[in-house]
Amino acid sequence: MRVTERTSHEEARVAETLKKGSRVTGAAREKLAADLKKKYDSGASIRALAEETGRSYGFVHRMLSESGVALRGRGGATRGKKSASS
Repeated sequence: MRVTERTSHEEARVAETLKKGSRVTGAAREKLAADLKKKYDSGASIRALAEETGRSYGFVHRMLSESGVALRGRGGATRGKKSASS
């Protein structure tokens, strides 16, 4: 339990130091990219990560792309012909 409390506290601290629009460089950028990658790989959406960090969707998308993450598809209902087995 203590680990999750510390993690959320650290995340809040990181979010406070990374004000929207501020430039993120060096070690802070690498740490943010690693955190975003871990959360995205665990199932978090780009929009959820953007809201959590106070950054834009585009910023989070770019950070994930730079980290070499295989981005998921958009999901949702698909349009088109139904498969022959249906």
